[in-house]
Amino acid sequence: MKAKPIYKIIDGKGRVLIPKELRAASGMDYGDIVKLNIHQGVVTAKKVDLIEVGDQSPEAVEAFVHAAIREMPEDTQITLAARLLELIEQRKGRRHE
Repeated sequence: MKAKPIYKIIDGKGRVLIPKELRAASGMDYGDIVKLNIHQGVVTAKKVDLIEVGDQSPEAVEAFVHAAIREMPEDTQITLAARLLELIEQRKGRRHE
């Protein structure tokens, strides 16, 4: 049985909502890394667990960090968050000097 097409509108920031039933069927969940590709005018989205070796684009690094944080123990997450807050405060202090 062929699935019925689903139509969505791209918003002003270029985002498209992937419906829950499609996310569930593809195993996608909040915070997952999704690899986007285009071939002959067809855009694909695929859930991946690892970023391709050598891809150091800001988007790839951000996706890697999000995936790594999800796997960290809670106390490590809290320590990391505290360190990030310290860095933010340091930068604020430099701006006001």
